[in-house]
Amino acid sequence: MSRAYKTSKKRRTNYIYYTTEGTKIVITPGEDSVTASDIEILHSMDDFEVDEQRRYDYRVTTHLDAYHDGESAAANDRNKYLADDRANLEELYIEAEEEAEHLDLLDKLTKAMECLLPQQKVLFKKVYLDKRSNTDIAAEEGVSEAAIRKRLRKMYARLRKNIS
Repeated sequence: MSRAYKTSKKRRTNYIYYTTEGTKIVITPGEDSVTASDIEILHSMDDFEVDEQRRYDYRVTTHLDAYHDGESAAANDRNKYLADDRANLEELYIEAEEEAEHLDLLDKLTKAMECLLPQQKVLFKKVYLDKRSNTDIAAEEGVSEAAIRKRLRKMYARLRKNIS
């Protein structure tokens, strides 16, 4: 009986297999002159069989030269592995435009970040990269949460001014 999955690393102390009648047989190291390396070899053989079965299941069953364009638009003799369902030119164009806009905005943000004061850069790092709360930052610096909010507002204003 072929295995569909590999045995987990935690459960490889014994080797379990089933006969054709369905009887479960457990092989344990130390019994009947079986060693741990024998168990390891049996599991590696199973792993090889599982990998082979997966390769067989996912192989391309149609030769790529078998592509034929039929007479009609609904031709059913096309090779499904050669079909490109994502070739919508309008969507590709929109994605390219959005990507360009995103990169432009990132470039502007990078330039605006250079104009921040050193304390504002540290605050930005704490809030957005370290994902810390205003309360946590205020407690660390020994100031009120309102002071942190005020610093953030000043930082946002400076960024807005330098982005546009």
